[in-house]
Amino acid sequence: MKKTNIKKLLTITGFILFAGTFNTNAIAQQKNDPRFNKMMQDSFRAEGIAGLNRIDQDETQKFCSDPKFANSKQAEAMRGKIQKINMDSIQQPSDGKYIGDWKNGEKIAQSGRGATWTDKADTVIGGGCYNCHQIDPKEISYGTIGPSLTGYAKLRGYSNEVVTYTWNRINNAKAYNACSNMPRIAHFKLLNEQQIQDVMALLLDPESPVNK
Repeated sequence: MKKTNIKKLLTITGFILFAGTFNTNAIAQQKNDPRFNKMMQDSFRAEGIAGLNRIDQDETQKFCSDPKFANSKQAEAMRGKIQKINMDSIQQPSDGKYIGDWKNGEKIAQSGRGATWTDKADTVIGGGCYNCHQIDPKEISYGTIGPSLTGYAKLRGYSNEVVTYTWNRINNAKAYNACSNMPRIAHFKLLNEQQIQDVMALLLDPESPVNK
């Protein structure tokens, strides 16, 4: 390799390292900057169903928000710990029934209402599932952040392992992927047990349009 090319490569590498260090330091400074903290406090307000506790990060959120750890090899042990914490928090259905009514599950999947400061405290919270997933193959509007769930049980089967995995994943996806983009449905009480059972039916009932 020519000396000029080596010098260019070293310059570029140095810039990348500097930029990474600068970005990490900037984030750390923001966290400790009183002006930044005040901006965060002033930017949110408690109203209706939404409280200020939303800006307080728990261990899982802190881990996934910190680029020094979440994307490093040194984070593997911590990632496993975070996933175990979330797995241990999952409760199986109190009545032993995993499958509810798929028709109600479809309504829940369609609804994006609830849990925002514009909602009243008694607003029924929806799952907003179509924001991220394709579910019913006849639905023309859906997000693509998450995988397609069309033919969910038709492709995976109806074994106890599939049912339990699906229940756990809906309840708390971070039990399997510490930094999953999927909200922790049960952890934040976004859906109650019956609602989760109904969403389960949407995915797993053979009569659901998802599996036709």
